[in-house]
Amino acid sequence: MPIVNRLADLADEITAWRRDFHENPEILYDTFRTSEKVADLLKDFGLDEVATGIGKTGVVGVIKGRNGGAGKTIALRADMDALPIEEITGKPYASKTPGKMHACGHDGHTAMLLGAAKYLSETRNFDGTVVVIFQPAEEGGAGAKAMIDDGLMTRWPIEEVYGMHNFPGIPVGEFGIRKGPLMAATDEFRITITGKGGHAAKPHQTIDPIVVGSHIVTALQSIASRNADPLKSVVVSVTVFEAGNAFNVIPQEATLRGTVRTLDPGIRELAEKRMKALVSSIAEGFGATAEIEYILGYPVTANHDAQTEFAIEVAEGIAGKGKVDPDIAPMMGGEDFSYMLLERPGAFIFAGNGDSAGLHHPAYDFNDDLIPVGCSYWVKLVETAMPAA
Repeated sequence: MPIVNRLADLADEITAWRRDFHENPEILYDTFRTSEKVADLLKDFGLDEVATGIGKTGVVGVIKGRNGGAGKTIALRADMDALPIEEITGKPYASKTPGKMHACGHDGHTAMLLGAAKYLSETRNFDGTVVVIFQPAEEGGAGAKAMIDDGLMTRWPIEEVYGMHNFPGIPVGEFGIRKGPLMAATDEFRITITGKGGHAAKPHQTIDPIVVGSHIVTALQSIASRNADPLKSVVVSVTVFEAGNAFNVIPQEATLRGTVRTLDPGIRELAEKRMKALVSSIAEGFGATAEIEYILGYPVTANHDAQTEFAIEVAEGIAGKGKVDPDIAPMMGGEDFSYMLLERPGAFIFAGNGDSAGLHHPAYDFNDDLIPVGCSYWVKLVETAMPAA
């Protein structure tokens, strides 16, 4: 595997950054310590520009190539935020903050992009400009959109944008990617059912919102089985059902909450439309009322064809032929890099994390063996996209 020698030499230093981030996790936009350390390191590396406070706590660094940065500008993005999960790894560098941990590997993503930035700033073996993006609030806070709204794509005239995420189950040194939809749109819903409460021994004098809610839960599954094209994916999951607090009382209200995941904009619209119709009609049929709040979340993460082909070429240069899956199955998890791909052409790739616990699991840990692989991917992407004359 042709790992860049200098990055292999830097692996211990980059690992130390990663483990420091791991020990000190911060969630959503509260990445104050992480952002400060990232900015300080970028300044130490001698970048041409380091900007902070983009999208609240995002950090942007600029590296100009040997020709002074003239020509093409591409961006590389890493996410910085952790999750509200209690860590159980028992590692010596485990989270020191109760109830928070890097359970998705963003500590590794940040460290790898820092390693690539250090190397690119040292060598400048390219013509053009590289923008390195360190983003907060990927885990449900739409930090990518916040940075875009703060002028990310226009303040630095970004032409293409690339992202990377570790992937448990894929061997270290291998990659997975696909053209088009890769990860799902992530919508949320909240349904409030109002019936008529009363004594549990006299149900005929009530309108039971629990019964109404139960019928709604069952009916919502028909969106996937009877409304959507069988060749297109949709997931409707009711994950919260709250009602009542006594064994002998039929409550007045019940609340349902959950998520809808889709890979196709048309199916996304269909799911929302059918959900609203089902909820309203079922409640009315029982003599109850129901209000639904449908919240559009992250869009579909859809890779652009040309940039995906280029990412495959670069990844194969690192991993070797047969070590990059160019048609990995799409997944129903969400990713706010989707907002960046709506703004500019680009590609999002998965890099193998080996045989680790799954993402968002309290026993998950980023595999430090991935560090020189991921850093080399970033460097070769830049040097291949914008070769020095």
